[in-house]
This record gives sequence, structure tokens and C-alpha cells, in this order.
Amino acid sequence: TALLGVVAGFVWLAVAPRPLLVVVARSSADVVNPETAAFILADVWFTLLCLIGGVISGLLGYLYAVRRLGPPAMLSVLLGALAAALIAGWIGEHSGAAAFNHLLIVSRPGALLRAPLALGGVGALAFWPLAAGVTAGGIEAIRYFRDRRRVLDQQLGYLAGSRHSAATTPAPRFRSSDGGPPDRL
Repeated sequence: TALLGVVAGFVWLAVAPRPLLVVVARSSADVVNPETAAFILADVWFTLLCLIGGVISGLLGYLYAVRRLGPPAMLSVLLGALAAALIAGWIGEHSGAAAFNHLLIVSRPGALLRAPLALGGVGALAFWPLAAGVTAGGIEAIRYFRDRRRVLDQQLGYLAGSRHSAATTPAPRFRSSDGGPPDRL
């Protein structure tokens, strides 16, 4: 799951748009277009990558651990998913930040720079564990209800079979004590 977080961080870095900044003074820059959607789109890309990563890690976690080990494995899937989201966010926000800060210091006023990625809120981090939990928990719930249904069907089949066999089996006939025709009850 941590490796998925690394991959998601670099994918986010590659696909998310970054706003254009203009240097106004040494170590200071302003957004060229204050109405840019780049900040929102960066968060959307991160959220989408977290959802995809969560589904993948939930599926793999279920297949390799949860179905055999139960609740402790599910907890590890959720904690691993949270770690992956934090790793992805850290990689995306910190990759290229040193180069940007250097360019910001040495660039003259009026120079245009692309801002490094920044996650607008921490709420997007919750999508990875949420997707992993829903995926692994959903598969486990489907399996549980399917097994329960199978047991119920077997029990109902047994009951229906015993009623059916009792209705079609002729009543036992008893011989009288003197060996004559059977007695009627």
C-alpha cells in the first residue's frame, strides 16, 4: 500500500495543474489569475487518485489478508491506506518545492513560475482509507451474506425435504397380535 502511495504521489505531481505565479519581489510571488481553477483541480486529481488507490489496496488487502485473518488485517488495511494517502500528499507537495524556492529567490520581479502542488484541505486524505474500507468491507459483507443465504437455503431445503418425504411415505401398517389383518388406528 505504501508503494501505491508513492506511485500516486508521482502521478499527482505529473497530472495536476499548477497555478502560474509572477514574482513581485525577492522571495515573493502572486497568482497571475486569482480565479484559476488549478488549485481545485489539483485537489480533484488527488482525491481521484486516492479513490483509485483505495479500491486497489482494499481489494489486494482483502485477497491477501482480510479473508484469512479477519479484523486485525482489516485494521492494517485501513492504517496502510492512511499511510499511503499521507505519502502521496507528501511526495506531491514536496517534489519540486526546493527548486521552486530557489527560483523564487533568484528570479527578478516579473518572472513567471509554476507553483508547487499544495493540497487545499486534509479531507482529501480520508478518501484512500474510505475507499479501501468500503472495498474490503463490501467484499466481506457480500461473502458473509452469501454464506448465510446458502446455510438458510440448506436448512429450508432440509425442512422441505423432510415434510415432502413424510407426506409421500405411506403410514406404517401394524399387524394384529393374532396375525390377522392390520389394525386400523
